[in-house]
Amino acid sequence: MSEQWPIQSKQPIDTCEAVTPSESDPQSPNSTTAARGERRKGAAAAAGRSMASTAGYLARRTAQKERVRLLYRRALKDTLNWAVHRHLFYQDASDLRDKFEANRHVDNMDVIDRLIDDAEARYRNFQHPDPYIVPWAPGGTKFTRNPPPPQGIEIIYNYGKEDQ
Repeated sequence: MSEQWPIQSKQPIDTCEAVTPSESDPQSPNSTTAARGERRKGAAAAAGRSMASTAGYLARRTAQKERVRLLYRRALKDTLNWAVHRHLFYQDASDLRDKFEANRHVDNMDVIDRLIDDAEARYRNFQHPDPYIVPWAPGGTKFTRNPPPPQGIEIIYNYGKEDQ
């Protein structure tokens, strides 16, 4: 998967605009050094802005990838709730993967956000009303059926054995 990174163009520094000593204020003998310092400050500020925008882009892109990954996993698990047999599930899972792959080429961040929001709304709309829950998981039929005895209570099992 190839990602396109935003290219930050740097403004070229025009050396013709440097202040010469003859044009400078007579009070500052190193005016060319001062002019170079100002240009460096401007370039550093531009580089700081580009780094901040790149960091913001990467953070937003990472959040989008995580949302898509979680949405795909939830939708795949929910597909298993709708499919009664495995051969039906495999076909539905393949169709679901094709839907996700169809939008893989989209690069615009706002379009990606809209696609994710639409897919999440569609998932909520078609979510199974009675999903399968593993019996020993929270909400399952065997969850806390035989809880362990409270701490401090000693249970002695003496199944027909005589005390020794």
